[in-house]
Amino acid sequence: AGHQVALVVGGGNLFRGLELTHELNIDRATGDYIGMLATVQNALVLRDYFEMKGMETRVSSALTMLQICELYAPKRVLRHMEKGRIVIFAAGLGAPYFTTDSTAVQRALEMKADILIMAKNGIDGLYTADPKKDKTATRYDKLSYHEVLARDLKVMDASAVSLMRDNGIPIVVF
Repeated sequence: AGHQVALVVGGGNLFRGLELTHELNIDRATGDYIGMLATVQNALVLRDYFEMKGMETRVSSALTMLQICELYAPKRVLRHMEKGRIVIFAAGLGAPYFTTDSTAVQRALEMKADILIMAKNGIDGLYTADPKKDKTATRYDKLSYHEVLARDLKVMDASAVSLMRDNGIPIVVF
């Protein structure tokens, strides 16, 4: 349809750095780096899936892994998108203590995205609480960034929401 598409993938299905850091008694930064590697694995799976469907795709990583994907360079990514390629961002921001939520917002800003569409596992929008844990949770149709922060909704991390608010990028959560 002429849209330029870029994706930020998570790695929580393989390794969720913060959660397992406590369970395995490893350093938080190490856990986060392991989580970044999990996002690279997911990006490679998606790349091959899209290519199998005839879609030209590139993986752009915040960590250097030249044998399997390109190193993130904003102008290169923009050029890929101009050529109609789907770009998959991997390895988060390449720094510990940042989530893929923050990565999604940061990359959306650098790519001058019109909108950020965020898919969350098992969630079809914003709720008053986690609907998996609280059966009384109700779905919001629309909220401001300020309301998301004030109500401490956990759909994405607060620093990512603040960055979205400060830069006025609309977000759709599904």
